[in-house]
Amino acid sequence: MPGRGLARRDGQGEETCDSDSLLSLAEVHGVAGQVAAALRQAADLPSASLREKLRARHRNQAVATITLTAELFRILEFFGAAHIETAVVKGPVLAVRAYGDPAVRHYGDVDLLLRHADVERASEIVAGAGFLPRVSPRDMAAQKTPGQYFFCRERSGAVVELHTERTLRYFPRPLPVEDFFRRKTSITLDGRQVPALSLEDEFVLVSIHGAKHLWERLVWVSDIAATVHRHPELDWGLIRQTAAAVGAERMVRVALLLAEHILGVPVPAEMKREVENDAAGLAMVGKIESWLPYGGSDPPPLRERALFRLRMRGHLLSGAAYLTRLSLSTTEEDWSENGRSAAASLGDALRRPFRLARKYRKPSFK
Repeated sequence: MPGRGLARRDGQGEETCDSDSLLSLAEVHGVAGQVAAALRQAADLPSASLREKLRARHRNQAVATITLTAELFRILEFFGAAHIETAVVKGPVLAVRAYGDPAVRHYGDVDLLLRHADVERASEIVAGAGFLPRVSPRDMAAQKTPGQYFFCRERSGAVVELHTERTLRYFPRPLPVEDFFRRKTSITLDGRQVPALSLEDEFVLVSIHGAKHLWERLVWVSDIAATVHRHPELDWGLIRQTAAAVGAERMVRVALLLAEHILGVPVPAEMKREVENDAAGLAMVGKIESWLPYGGSDPPPLRERALFRLRMRGHLLSGAAYLTRLSLSTTEEDWSENGRSAAASLGDALRRPFRLARKYRKPSFK
């Protein structure tokens, strides 16, 4: 279990901080930047060694952020010239909104939302900018929809991911891309304006993203807590409306409960009654708290994951439909080589549950 042995006693019996374990655990949970920022403000640090590790960590994160930001600006210029509307989601936008500094929150890629009708042209542009695509033109021509359109620059390792209303399959109902774009805004990133979703739409998207990953890492809870804490102006009526439109009401309530239970950020007064009345959501928070300390290193078995998906949707029938769709909707990991035929597509879908069972099967020890 990550973090075991985090504290130890010195020769005088005083409890001291194991800085290596602290930073390692923070990295596992994706909150090393947040921990470093908090410790830099501390009146006294445990050791000069920890101070140097924090400085090195901040330097590395700043360099990575600058590299990804430069790539983002370049892609946005290309999309603008091609009249492809887009919005930056998560990553630097979330870092600025939640923490006020793009270098605080770690992110390893640039995520862009666009209309599915534009994804083929957008993919050609990103590939032309020197990124290698994971989804081949052949698969795109066959109308296959991946989990995301993934591109990687070979030398630097920089990653760009394109998302559309079809790839965001963990939205219980299709993302209303036109509504999201109509409410679109912009934020300032390194002195430049970049397109972003409204704060409320981004909050719902981030809540769904955390639920997608079963809230296995602290970073997703931290994002919710920091956003609520820094933005008392959040329009909770609009968040309710957006969450209802995509079937994510419980996902938002669970996100708020986690922020309160784990990081002490109170549920906003406008949401308190409905959050407190969601007994099933409260029970799910208890389950999440049981696997969160492992930081994804000991994922819940398939049966528990399936129950989580079922209950997260809210009602039994809608939950069953949601679970069935996720179980049978193929991604690039499921596609067969001869996937251009309808029979192959059906075979990919039927094989997917067995692949997931193998992936999340718990080893037996004798």
